[in-house]
Amino acid sequence: MSVADVAFYCFAVPAVFAALMVVTQRNMVHAVLWLILVFLSSAGMFVLLGAEFVAMLLVIVYVGAVAVLFLFVVMMLDVDFEALKSEVVRYMPVAALMGIVILLQLSMGIGAWVTADGAPAMRQAVTPDPNQIENSRALGLLIYDKYLYLFQTAGLILLVAMVGAILLTLRERRDVKRQNVLAQMWRDPAKAMELKDVKPGQGL
Repeated sequence: MSVADVAFYCFAVPAVFAALMVVTQRNMVHAVLWLILVFLSSAGMFVLLGAEFVAMLLVIVYVGAVAVLFLFVVMMLDVDFEALKSEVVRYMPVAALMGIVILLQLSMGIGAWVTADGAPAMRQAVTPDPNQIENSRALGLLIYDKYLYLFQTAGLILLVAMVGAILLTLRERRDVKRQNVLAQMWRDPAKAMELKDVKPGQGL
């Protein structure tokens, strides 16, 4: 067994164990911490594959932003976990049936998997020689040079989806006093303040 094989098992075993702990943990905070371990172990396996850019994305984006956001949401929101557990128990038979169907579909797909004759050559045609150019630079050339318009289209679709989600969840509440920035900027200083001559013994 080579050093690469030992390193792979050192990352793969904690990743599988942590993934099981994520779905079986009762405490949601602990589940998020186990999820961070899954991301870190997966990043290590990507480094072994030579995809250091994807590994850094997992560490910076998923561990540094998404997982921390999950942790803050779980800790700050007052979530009734007992009610959630009761809902999970109620839908457990349907979920088990769906899981069995998905496992059967996966087993059928893996059993009928046949590698095409020209597939390795096509993959090698897209992937540059790692001895000549590093992974991150090759990925940057593909995204920002060859597939620039597709990359910009994907970003535009994500922007439209984000704006649509904000518009769908935006609720106008009339009982909440909102700040009108334009009215504050365009107000007349002469009309903004009024002086009252209060005489002794009288109120406003």
